[in-house]
Amino acid sequence: MNPWIALSVAVGVLVVLGFVLFTIRRSKDRAASGSLDVSAVPTTPTVGWALGDRLAKSRDSFGRALRSVFGQGAMGGTFWSDLEDALVSADVGVTGAAEIVGAVRASEPGSVEEARTGLRLELLKAFDSESRLLSLQGDPATVVVVGVNGVGKTTTIAKLAARLIEAGHRPLLGAADTFRAAADTQLQLWAERVGVDVVSGQPGADPASVAFDALQAGKARGKDVVIVDTAGRLQNKSNLMDELGKIVRVLGRDGHIDEALLVIDATTGQNGLSQAKVFSEVVGLTGVVLTKLDGTAKGGVVIAIERELGIPIKYIGVGEGVDDLVRFDPQEFVDALLAAS
Repeated sequence: MNPWIALSVAVGVLVVLGFVLFTIRRSKDRAASGSLDVSAVPTTPTVGWALGDRLAKSRDSFGRALRSVFGQGAMGGTFWSDLEDALVSADVGVTGAAEIVGAVRASEPGSVEEARTGLRLELLKAFDSESRLLSLQGDPATVVVVGVNGVGKTTTIAKLAARLIEAGHRPLLGAADTFRAAADTQLQLWAERVGVDVVSGQPGADPASVAFDALQAGKARGKDVVIVDTAGRLQNKSNLMDELGKIVRVLGRDGHIDEALLVIDATTGQNGLSQAKVFSEVVGLTGVVLTKLDGTAKGGVVIAIERELGIPIKYIGVGEGVDDLVRFDPQEFVDALLAAS
């Protein structure tokens, strides 16, 4: 071989090898940090107008009710009761709506526009959680995802795994939903799509055992986050909730659970609030992921959950794509909902 060609090939190999080593080192450095700063993770869309587009149906539904109120031009007559009714119809809840309107009214706004500004401020006050970051301190960190059937739990897990990969983490999924037909197959298909491993058990196997196996596999394979899928269950089925509690206890023996995330379908309205109450008692929720906000959901349940339970909304689902799990930003959310009013 011509010596110049050989030299060029050698240089090329060294450049490629150096790039690979740099990429590996960078990924390890990123993974070394304990908490995932979701603000640093690509979460398209991230700006208000884009989020508003994704929330078009929710925004328009809420906005129509508010337009009829603010369109009155004056705060006399039924203005305040109409505003309260608009919030109730948006799934904020009867108690929450009354207290929010009462606070706006107590500020003695001098015009409809001042009342609108006051409403925005009161809605934002509902979101007083100190942090919406995922706390990932364990080695590996453990994330348990719960929720009833049909809320989009499996797809949410895959989307969350994709977000973690983008942030330099190395997630592994545990298919602890061993009762629903083909549940592990669905999770496997999504896992292949985002490029992540899955640990599953035999149909009908003990879910807690599968969850534990996933945690051990995560350690053996050098993964830094294990996300455990659980069977969808109704919050009024005590035996199923007890089983979920067992999963949490088994995982907790080996360390601690970093995140317990509840996935809620936003179109269920106030029923989502009751789900959050019961699941929180069994699991000790650290956050909520609200799905299907791109549909006909009115959005107010977001406010109700944070205001009444103090459980932070960490992500919202605004579509079917892998990228359609976005960081929840209270200001963007409230502005998007009020934009149509």
